[in-house]
Amino acid sequence: MRKALIEFRNVSFRYEENSPWVLKNLSFTIYENEFVAIIGHNGSGKSTIAKLVNGLLFPQQGEILINGITVNEETIWAIRREIGMVFQNPDNQFVGATVQDDVAFGMENRGIPREEMIKRIEETLQAVRMSDYRLTEPHRLSGGQKQRIAIASVLAISPKVLILDEATAMLDPKGRKEIMDTVSELSEQRGLSLITITHDLAEVVQAERVIVMNQGEIWAEATPREIFSKRKELREIGLDVPFVAILAEELKQVDVKLTKEPLNQEELLEELWTLHSRT
Repeated sequence: MRKALIEFRNVSFRYEENSPWVLKNLSFTIYENEFVAIIGHNGSGKSTIAKLVNGLLFPQQGEILINGITVNEETIWAIRREIGMVFQNPDNQFVGATVQDDVAFGMENRGIPREEMIKRIEETLQAVRMSDYRLTEPHRLSGGQKQRIAIASVLAISPKVLILDEATAMLDPKGRKEIMDTVSELSEQRGLSLITITHDLAEVVQAERVIVMNQGEIWAEATPREIFSKRKELREIGLDVPFVAILAEELKQVDVKLTKEPLNQEELLEELWTLHSRT
């Protein structure tokens, strides 16, 4: 049985005293080595969750535990060593004159010895397939390349949790897929817990579990396949259903009997080929 790594216990949060609650009595658990997607429309509370996990915000009610330690002003610096975050705009995270300087920055702040820093720079740039850009100025990179460097910078501090907060929102579909494939592979190799926060359902197919937020509460919590089957309900709360799910729905309406809810194009083609082989 996997150990609980992040626990929200009856957490409520609002930005101002008399403003509406952004999160309402929220409880969930994320485990070691688990890949969880948190999705929801703009304003559903999903990005607030990321800020609470990292101690950028603190709840007014309830408590948050990271690796068994309650998040508060006394523990926040120790907890931030366990959490790595990649945001929507990587330009906001760059501080170094070159790629290697940027990857080194977080390690320098933690007092990691130089020899170990050099080793980690090489390992993390290789992991995100950016070794050839080591001496490049970050602003000369493409959007996808910048996100790879942002991920490398976070991985270099060896966190237990990697959080992507709308990290692929500025990329095209090909770039999004490449980044999600990369982080999924890295989380598996390094034993990281991975949390992706997004409004794009196409991004969640590799997750073990999906938490759907709506108006500050958990609307649903299930596997991606189970979530994709709720097409009508997802539209009603303002989420776009992936094209594959829409196509599967249309096929069912013309009496094409799919045996399972396809998560991607490959699964849909496999289903159709299987049906064709039987006829």
